[in-house]
Amino acid sequence: MRLMLAFAAVLSLAVSPLRAQTPGPVPAEASAKAYFVNDITVTDPAVYADYVRQAPALIGSFGGRYLVRAGAPTPIIGEPPTARIVIVEFPSHQAAVAFWESPAYRAILPIRQASSTSRAYIVDGVAP
Repeated sequence: MRLMLAFAAVLSLAVSPLRAQTPGPVPAEASAKAYFVNDITVTDPAVYADYVRQAPALIGSFGGRYLVRAGAPTPIIGEPPTARIVIVEFPSHQAAVAFWESPAYRAILPIRQASSTSRAYIVDGVAP
């Protein structure tokens, strides 16, 4: 019986660090960054240039910064993207959504839509 209790005590100590790593609510001050990922095919470069001129300052005003801007992908598995890849880092998921939903971005979005086709989504990074 004592051996079983000792084993249970050791096991609970070994599992304690794992419990600390279990996903759960992340405090606001330790929230994960979020990434706005775009797979864009530019159909009218002259019009798209106007969007490209306006977007960086707006992205910056929401704490965003470009990580990838049309990088040349190297295929590893599957088909490579056939378009321009843009990845923007935001300080949080909320900041990325606020950017997307902002009246200022909604004002320039029609330029992008008229000059490109795209797939865009927000993904959360790993919390610190």
